[in-house]
Amino acid sequence: MKQLGEFAPLLVFVVAYYFYDIYVATAVFMAAVTIQMIWHLIRKIPIPTQMKFIFVVAWVFGGLTLLLHDKTFIQWKPTIVNWAMAMALVGSHYFGKDNFVKKMLGGQMRLPDSAWTHLNFGWASGFTIAGILNLVVAYNFSEAFWVSYKLIGGMGITFLYVAIMLAYLHRNGYLDAENLQREEQELIHPIVPNQPGNSRITPTSKQP
Repeated sequence: MKQLGEFAPLLVFVVAYYFYDIYVATAVFMAAVTIQMIWHLIRKIPIPTQMKFIFVVAWVFGGLTLLLHDKTFIQWKPTIVNWAMAMALVGSHYFGKDNFVKKMLGGQMRLPDSAWTHLNFGWASGFTIAGILNLVVAYNFSEAFWVSYKLIGGMGITFLYVAIMLAYLHRNGYLDAENLQREEQELIHPIVPNQPGNSRITPTSKQP
């Protein structure tokens, strides 16, 4: 149920687009992320930093889209979110006590620092690639294809990154019985780029 709630803004964006157009869909998306924030406040649920960031970016780029009647801004939004997440991951390695991936998954797995570094930079690379792919699709394919890509392609990329992470852990012998059980529990709520409401660092590829 929690994952469905986090997925809702993207879903209403896509539905609104196919019933109306990109501008109505943008307005609906902005309303959806606002309702999401209000819901957390009413329920007194802590609002993750990632959700706050997506809310601000959605309103800035969505607002510019509606004000200037230019879809370019909303199409850039996923790239901005993904690249910001990549920079946060890299910054956490050089300026933080522990990198973000270790902070998020350290309670579920015991890994050497070198492995956490590899995972951290791996996800940073994934976010960077996701941001590039978004622009490639936005500028080289139709508007409708871009919307479909955000719904289907973004999820596919996320699962691919999770599979690569698991392959890396397995190849290096980190998925012992204890770690595997913890990892299976964690992957019920995986690291996902551009997904609102997720307190973990994740590819926003799911957001328009």
